Amino acid sequence: MHFMENQVNIKAVGLGTLAYTLVTFPLAVIWHVLLFEEKYRAFGYFDGEPSFALGLLTIIIQGFILSFLFPYVRFSGTAIVQGLKYSLIIGVFFWTSHVLAFVAKQTINGVPNFLSMESIYLLFQFGIYGVLISTIYSKVNGINA
Repeated sequence: MHFMENQVNIKAVGLGTLAYTLVTFPLAVIWHVLLFEEKYRAFGYFDGEPSFALGLLTIIIQGFILSFLFPYVRFSGTAIVQGLKYSLIIGVFFWTSHVLAFVAKQTINGVPNFLSMESIYLLFQFGIYGVLISTIYSKVNGINA
């Protein structure tokens, strides 16, 4: 892993933010609310009704930060492999700060089930984002992914 000095590419950051938002928000709603709402309510994941507006704003901010940081960290491999390695690191960070922190703060029934479900969800989220962010930066910079 190398840290690079790059100029900010506004187009790539904007497209990356859009990609992250278009992947993460619908996936979060489908996964947590439409497919598995009863399970997540049983876990105590929702305290009342979720705030979709605040959730969307959070995702946009995350997408901006992650898309802005991408060109500053380089991994070996093709562009797609670099994107997947990047998303693996950020995915593990999100997993520890989101999933493990939730389990640490709350007493929930079915901890292994919750950990499994959130792990699968985050693998989808960050796997797709890793491919997309690497493709975006490759296309914007004129490099084949």
